[in-house]
Amino acid sequence: MGNYNFSDRERFEMTGLIDYSALQSLPAIWETTSQMFPDVLALLDPHAKPSVSLTYAQLYAEIQEFAAGIQALGVELDPKAPFPPRVALFADNSARWMIADQGIMLAGAANAVRSSAAEREELLYILEHSGSTGLVVENIKTLNKLMPELFDLPVQWVVLLSDETLEIIKGLKAINFGQLMKIAANYTLKTANQNPQTLATLIYTSGTTGKPKGVMLTHANFIHQLVALTSVIQPSVGDRTLSILPTWHSFGRIGEYFTLSQGCSQIYTNRRYLKQDLQTYTPQYVVGVPRLWESIYEGMQKSFREKSPRMQKFIQSFLTVSQSYIKAVRTWKRMDLENLTPSRSQLFQAWVKTIILAPLHYLGEMLLYKKIQQATGGKLKQLICGGGSLAQHLEDFFEIIGIDILVGYGLTETAPVLTVRRYWRNLRGSSGFPIANTEIKIVDLETHQPLPTGQKGLVMARGSQVMQGYFLNPEATKKAIDSEGWFDTGDIGWLTPDNQIVLTGRAKDTIVLTNGENIEPQPIEDACLRSHYIDQIMLVGQDRKSLGAIIVVNLEALEQWVEKSGKAGEINLNSKEIRDLFRAELKREVRNRPGYRRDDEIIAFELIKEPFTIENGLLTQTLKIRRNVVAERYRDLINWMFA
Repeated sequence: MGNYNFSDRERFEMTGLIDYSALQSLPAIWETTSQMFPDVLALLDPHAKPSVSLTYAQLYAEIQEFAAGIQALGVELDPKAPFPPRVALFADNSARWMIADQGIMLAGAANAVRSSAAEREELLYILEHSGSTGLVVENIKTLNKLMPELFDLPVQWVVLLSDETLEIIKGLKAINFGQLMKIAANYTLKTANQNPQTLATLIYTSGTTGKPKGVMLTHANFIHQLVALTSVIQPSVGDRTLSILPTWHSFGRIGEYFTLSQGCSQIYTNRRYLKQDLQTYTPQYVVGVPRLWESIYEGMQKSFREKSPRMQKFIQSFLTVSQSYIKAVRTWKRMDLENLTPSRSQLFQAWVKTIILAPLHYLGEMLLYKKIQQATGGKLKQLICGGGSLAQHLEDFFEIIGIDILVGYGLTETAPVLTVRRYWRNLRGSSGFPIANTEIKIVDLETHQPLPTGQKGLVMARGSQVMQGYFLNPEATKKAIDSEGWFDTGDIGWLTPDNQIVLTGRAKDTIVLTNGENIEPQPIEDACLRSHYIDQIMLVGQDRKSLGAIIVVNLEALEQWVEKSGKAGEINLNSKEIRDLFRAELKREVRNRPGYRRDDEIIAFELIKEPFTIENGLLTQTLKIRRNVVAERYRDLINWMFA
């Protein structure tokens, strides 16, 4: 693993309990953790039926049993094959997911992961494309969703993660979790011949063609993250962390791997039980997406609104003072993203304001903010945020009440973390410094020539976490990673003088919502264009809760509709009748689209008359919408739309 080439500073920062840099495979961490923390609680799944509680020693034993069981079912290890055998894992957050995930790898296979709730066509595509010969599914419902096409695929056996009773399926070995563990008791686990460059998993991500691409992540990709992330957080053995992100999602997955590698106790929760579990288990860490922190913030705001008018005024007074206080502190620490190089006069004024406001801010902390912290359990050390940028009002609020949010940045293709803010240099509004053995550069969108510090351009990344490529798709791989190993992230951003990344948008079309969901706009836009009232449409919603749209109306069709409705006169695009018409059109066309998901719904929209053309710079020469240009041209309208 010497190819990591960590700098002296990076090695100084990396103060994890265990040095994992010499691991040959990811599952090897479980033998180490079982020896270091045998009796420490590893996984607690209180909402499972029955509930699950496993120490590190028990977790490692169950991972070994699962690995032995699927080897007994049939995992053919061929050291000469270009890839290890693949096993599809279609399931969601649970202790058994972790056992299955790591059991598959320990058995010598690579898994192809996806949620059990995904569309059946997508699951069948992943099964076929990955060439999976084994299948692990959440339950019978998920299995039935794949029938009868499953019989036409090379899948030889199926394991349910539930204990449901399976009927005999002709031509297919199918058993439940308990039955697999019984098989394992009579089978000796064979050691798999793995090395850091061996394929560990395939995570399928959206592509511009509509077909998902299989991101190939190796054991080395994950091991790099385990080692490098110790520069970001240093948990203590037994620290509690809540697991709420999808475990098949790249961000949620590495969050779990890392905290468990450090001896933390992981408690599984969900949106329904989150508030309750924060109080019950008082976690030190939570890994989540911006939407999660937004929901916590909204819950706190709701409780404020339920107070008496006098108490509301009291709370708002303290928040206003503290807003000015943190702004002043940021300025004299040179950590105000809007003014990274303040003048001497500004520094002095900020210092004076800090001294004046500090007593009031600390009074607010004693009387108010510590009580607000109790909504998160009261013991949080840090919240780790990824999957999109964090809104400024959330940055401000959590800083005021004294909860550190460390925002990071990465992609599925980078396993996923590229950069993260540090608690000792938490520049709000940025996505932090590159983690160890990671390079970031900003290049011109057209020429790909490097740009100077502070200038906005395309973000390129290079490091040991960059994927091996897209599975069976060398053309897409070549397009994404150049000959020098630089990965094209598709994001737009700039670097601060101290090398922190600030993201401002996406060069690629993919829209990432605050819940972490990736939305490919083209298929949805194409569906909406079936409405004869819509001439052109561009989806927006990057780092928003839901999708929105800028719609160029078909004036001729709209005039005919107005005439038929008996409302002759000048067309008012903001009238209730016309807006109701377009809302109904969008709902119908989006919901009738194959593969429809709730996140595809267009919640906000604005209607305009001026078309996108080559002449006004909103279309390319090949008549494609210049999304960045349109977004900039209508920036104020988009902000108002989502207000």
